[in-house]
Amino acid sequence: MPASTREAVRVAVLADSDTRWKWGALTARRITTATAEPTGFVLRGRATPTARQLAETGVSQDAPREVTGAEFLRAVRDAETRGEGFDVLVLSLVGGTVRAVLQGLADLSLERRPVIVTGYVGVVYEKLTDGLLLRHGADVVLANSRHDAERFRAVYEGVGAGADSVVEAALPFLGGAPHAPEAGRDTLVFAAQPSVPVTKAERAYVLRRLIAHARLHPDREVLLKLRSKPGEHTTHLEEFPFQKLVRELDPPDNFRLVYGHMGEVLDRTDLLVTVSSTAALEALHRRIPTAILTDLGVREALGNHHFVGSGLLTSFDRLDEGDVPIPDETWLARQGVASDGSYGKAFDAARDRVAELLALPALPPITPYYTAETAPGYLPGILARHRLDVTAPEPRESGLRRVVREAARGAYRHGVQRVAPVIRRLGEL
Repeated sequence: MPASTREAVRVAVLADSDTRWKWGALTARRITTATAEPTGFVLRGRATPTARQLAETGVSQDAPREVTGAEFLRAVRDAETRGEGFDVLVLSLVGGTVRAVLQGLADLSLERRPVIVTGYVGVVYEKLTDGLLLRHGADVVLANSRHDAERFRAVYEGVGAGADSVVEAALPFLGGAPHAPEAGRDTLVFAAQPSVPVTKAERAYVLRRLIAHARLHPDREVLLKLRSKPGEHTTHLEEFPFQKLVRELDPPDNFRLVYGHMGEVLDRTDLLVTVSSTAALEALHRRIPTAILTDLGVREALGNHHFVGSGLLTSFDRLDEGDVPIPDETWLARQGVASDGSYGKAFDAARDRVAELLALPALPPITPYYTAETAPGYLPGILARHRLDVTAPEPRESGLRRVVREAARGAYRHGVQRVAPVIRRLGEL
């Protein structure tokens, strides 16, 4: 029965990190008429967020259930068996996992499959073509701006794949009060990224310059906003955490490390500085002065090339002298962050598209671009890595299994942040 004939729309979100859970849960609310909280699932893996990280996103009172990919597919199948099948699935995942889940959903042969929605959690500056083609087959591929929508359609059309799934929307977590300066307050916030820049030397450089800036401006509060605490992981690996690098330095009292919800930190921000964090778009939407660093170059590997033409590119030397970049309004509009009132309608097209699909008597088969015919040397490896076999016996959960799993995660994180750098240094001898 089409969901349009029922009063309630049942929505599920599958995410693989804290930021993607935030994107998925907020997107689910913006593109459907569902009044109930979406059913949340977080994929068990390298970047599985902790309870603290999930709570810090501030998007739901109910913690998502941790599952494997096969367990998620079983949950979808069992929900339909009970007559409580999901109407919409939001896949907030990396591209390869999206493709694997699409295959798993197709293999379930549900009587009526859900509408499948996917997209990107922020600035798309790497692996554009591969990431998009791995997501092809979803009913809706959300683009966070007009700029992204044009690029997405160009990729799909360029390989002969249908581009009708691309729908222009916006980042779902933009919002908050416009910037309002306060007398006596002067706060610079640096939005850190786990893997940008990636090398120890470059991350130490950024840290030294932030501390030097704090010393140069003793009346300014300089906050280093961190994504995760030691031992936690995010979407991207953080090999050299700022928390550890700062131990080798002696910062002044007006320099501090902070955690917490980015929106709350922005409430007291007077200048947001970053290399290429999506936090820049959040700040720009609120008209908070924003600076994109060029000290380490303007490079695709850093992601700051995305901001070419924005008017925001600057350096620590200029910031030390009091420079405050002025954003280009045309660039802002193309990125979907202009605070001109249009954001309130940014999800109308996506909401309409989902409603149209829900009203169909039946949804068409899932037809991804990557198949055994188009990518026989690539697709099998992707599917094999995810092992989405719902016919395999379901493992029994136990206290011992949870302890072993957490120990394995801890060992992995220790290897990334401690052992790997040592091995790399030995290799350079």
